[in-house]
Amino acid sequence: MRIHHLNCGCMCPVGGALYDGFSASPFAHLVCHCLLLETDAHGLVLVDTGMGLQDIQRPADRLSGFFRAMNNIRYDKQLSAWQQVVNLGFKPDDVRHIILTHLDFDHAGGITDFPQARVHLLQRELQTATGQQSWLRRQRYRPQQWGSHDGWRGYPDGGERWFGFDAVRAIDELSDDILLVPLPGHTLGHAGVAIRHGKGWMLHGGDAWFYRGEMHQETRHCTPGLRFYQWMMRSDTQAWRTNQQRLRELSLQHNDEVTMFCSHDARELQAFTSRR
Repeated sequence: MRIHHLNCGCMCPVGGALYDGFSASPFAHLVCHCLLLETDAHGLVLVDTGMGLQDIQRPADRLSGFFRAMNNIRYDKQLSAWQQVVNLGFKPDDVRHIILTHLDFDHAGGITDFPQARVHLLQRELQTATGQQSWLRRQRYRPQQWGSHDGWRGYPDGGERWFGFDAVRAIDELSDDILLVPLPGHTLGHAGVAIRHGKGWMLHGGDAWFYRGEMHQETRHCTPGLRFYQWMMRSDTQAWRTNQQRLRELSLQHNDEVTMFCSHDARELQAFTSRR
């Protein structure tokens, strides 16, 4: 399996290094870290989609005004998963499967760009996104991005153990090399995606954490801006704290077996893309 690391969105909130930990300008640089998997038997697989073509072309119709203003989103077609698939020499129709960490607007916007793809996620996330909505849920979950899509596969609770995490599920129609790891907290149905690669594993943690300093050390370190954003967005505080601590322990105890990264840390993404 070949893995491509993609940036499928750019958010530049006011705050600079108070968000991302490195920007010298007043604006931060937050990415949407997605994966494109080349599989031998199942075509191309996307892990999250970031912002879609229609989000870029018609943001007012697809994205909430609250998050457009707060995140200072950049609308660039070259950052769409669709365009990056084409740039890599593939056809968008080659994308057969999409695996979602969750359905927030900055993770699921590209679903409509791949109408032929089957979408895999935890059933609880699908139920939450389509159920009764609070004000914040209406801003983060945008049915305009995915409501007309067919071919959903929701996974119930239950499954096998993986490095101490319970109820891990292999993805139907693919293989035991790609797993959904339930990590509720940021959203009620949030999941990580674990991929067997080489002699170890790669874990896309989605929004279970936001900053590189939250892992690989005993004490959590996060910038003030991202601390606030995580506090504002989390749906289950206790589950979020518990799972982030378990992930921190995983990063310390199994660093040689599991490579971990989250969705929005530009330095983490840069570390992968610089290896090409």
